[in-house]
Amino acid sequence: LYMNWFTNLLLDSSVAQAIFIFSIAITFGLLLGKFKIKGITLGVTWILFIGIAISHFGIEVDPATIHFVKEFGLILFVYSIGLQVGPSFFTSFKKGGVTLNMLATLVVLLGCLTAYIIHLITGTDLVTMVGVLSGAVTNTPGLGAAQQTYLDTVGVSDPDIALGYAVAYPLGVAGVILALLIVRYALGIKPDNEIAKLKRADQDNTKSAEKLSVIVENGAIIGKTILELHDLVDKHFVVSRLCRTDGKIEIPNSSTVLEKNDKLLLITTAREAPSIIAFLGKKIDMQADEWKQMDSQLVLKKIMITKPRINGKRLDELKIRSLYSVNITRITRAGVDLVASADLELQIGDRVVVVGRDEDIERLARVLGNSAKQLREPNLVGIFLGMGLGVLLGSIPFMIPGIPQPVKLGLAGGPLIIALLISRFGYKLKIISYTTQSANMMLREIGISLFLVAVGLGAGTEFVDTIVNKGGYMWIGYGFIITMIPLIIVAIIGRFICKLNYYTLIGLLAGSSTNPPGLAYCNSVSDTNHPAVAYTTVYPLVMFLRVLTAQILILMAL
Repeated sequence: LYMNWFTNLLLDSSVAQAIFIFSIAITFGLLLGKFKIKGITLGVTWILFIGIAISHFGIEVDPATIHFVKEFGLILFVYSIGLQVGPSFFTSFKKGGVTLNMLATLVVLLGCLTAYIIHLITGTDLVTMVGVLSGAVTNTPGLGAAQQTYLDTVGVSDPDIALGYAVAYPLGVAGVILALLIVRYALGIKPDNEIAKLKRADQDNTKSAEKLSVIVENGAIIGKTILELHDLVDKHFVVSRLCRTDGKIEIPNSSTVLEKNDKLLLITTAREAPSIIAFLGKKIDMQADEWKQMDSQLVLKKIMITKPRINGKRLDELKIRSLYSVNITRITRAGVDLVASADLELQIGDRVVVVGRDEDIERLARVLGNSAKQLREPNLVGIFLGMGLGVLLGSIPFMIPGIPQPVKLGLAGGPLIIALLISRFGYKLKIISYTTQSANMMLREIGISLFLVAVGLGAGTEFVDTIVNKGGYMWIGYGFIITMIPLIIVAIIGRFICKLNYYTLIGLLAGSSTNPPGLAYCNSVSDTNHPAVAYTTVYPLVMFLRVLTAQILILMAL
């Protein structure tokens, strides 16, 4: 009786059977993903192979259920990525991001060209080569876009797309890391020299805020107010505190008048600091702790922005100095300290650094929110609204010259673009896109796990036969070629023509392959965040291009 019950659960098509199979495959896949060989692991991709194995041994799940789970998982995955990297994606173009994204685009195009040349030389079906290409560059959304385009055009699925992906993926993961090692030793990279160059470049950082103390000696500004000083200097800075010659500490506002030998604690950027110092007087060696000790009534605290109505408000709109008698010195957003300039727009999740008397800070905190509990609450409206709009955008067909069939952004490209836009500009429409890092990671991992198990269960029945009898073992070599050639070519261009630092270069290469294990390797060989910044800078555009080019190649094949 009990054996029949268990057999029926495994073999009978039902909701319970589908959930059980999905859960078992994901569980064992995640457990296997924890094992590393020489520091390399396939991670969540083990879920794909567990799904293939289950399907190979005759356990099948309802095709309609597999299709829904696959597409929903893909949407959840790419939308979560878009929310995470959206703000950095747009700001990256202000400094070096254009060059990095151009190089990343070249990696994508060279990969497509390599796959097409292999198709011409070997006669391998181009549809299959799209799957091999997606596996070689470890790009799951590209696989999903290719499968969806083929299904929309032909009306049936082609398992060879997923099989090509599965066969090429393992060496695609290792190939990226191997390419990074080849670049280091072939180009004679000396890590210590690269780190020293990064430190010198960081001294010219235009975004991060820094503190400095200045004594007023310029007679031309004596008697001027803080507001007039801003008009004269025309730089981004905040006067956090002011010390008169009698030792009295003040929290200045726009009408505070400067006197000779006043000491100012300023918050500004490294680039603008020299100009401001030269205009005011001279820099003095007086640390922030010394300012605190001079007046015990003043305290420094961080306040979290958690009130929805504050989302998108400019600092000058809130009139914080005049209404609350406190001074905002800087804003911490995504780990970066920003100068609290008047035109800075606040966002949910920002941490505002304020100086003032304790009772005044508490009044301001009640206005801004400062509720960690409220910040942890999920903003599901933004998530589901965004995914819905993403599906709508992804369903709009558009023509590309030379392509007979219209192209769609699909269930990967549409949600990704909407997520990027909402994460950056949603506050203007009062849409709260903030999610904690752990919540975003949870959504992303659930999405990719559901997608991979569905792909594996759908492709597993023909996996072994493809490898043994249909020449699938050759696809492994094709995938390795597609992985290596574009990365090596772009590494040479990036190093010798664009003069990129090695740690920025390897982050670019890992991001161009949308390869999380590659990023993990980059982080393991560097104490800086430059590989992660480069990876994040190119990731959204590369993800979009992988989705788009996969569709174009499928349409070319048909």
